[in-house]
Amino acid sequence: MVPNFSESDLQQIREAIAAAEMQTSGEIRVHIDEKCFGNPVKKAIRVFQSLGMQHTKQRNAVLIYIATKHQKLAIIGDQGINAHVPDHFWDDERELMIDHFKQGNFVNGLIEGVLKVGEQMKSAFPFEEGDVNELDNDITLG
Repeated sequence: MVPNFSESDLQQIREAIAAAEMQTSGEIRVHIDEKCFGNPVKKAIRVFQSLGMQHTKQRNAVLIYIATKHQKLAIIGDQGINAHVPDHFWDDERELMIDHFKQGNFVNGLIEGVLKVGEQMKSAFPFEEGDVNELDNDITLG
């Protein structure tokens, strides 16, 4: 099953990103492609770089990458956040989202994934007065 995200779905995901970022100085982005030929992690790294996510002050940005038709998913973090999360963290969050996706709950899976990433980021990079949203919360489409 390949999800088609409505504007309402995308807005719910944007709101989850905003809510997650209210707890952390970290930045979260979601990128949705239809197809991904090859390794989704390599594609996510290219998207991460093309979006300039490596330029956050604390190097604490995270990208959730999805290719809907090819059913691929990758979560990658910049070096600042990767230094603070357990080795298995991105795999655990990926599996949590895949469990939702298998049941056809694509929007809820993305929302829960975004919120869990935000919770983890909060412990290493808590929101502080004066924090600036370095990356917009929009969802990019490939």
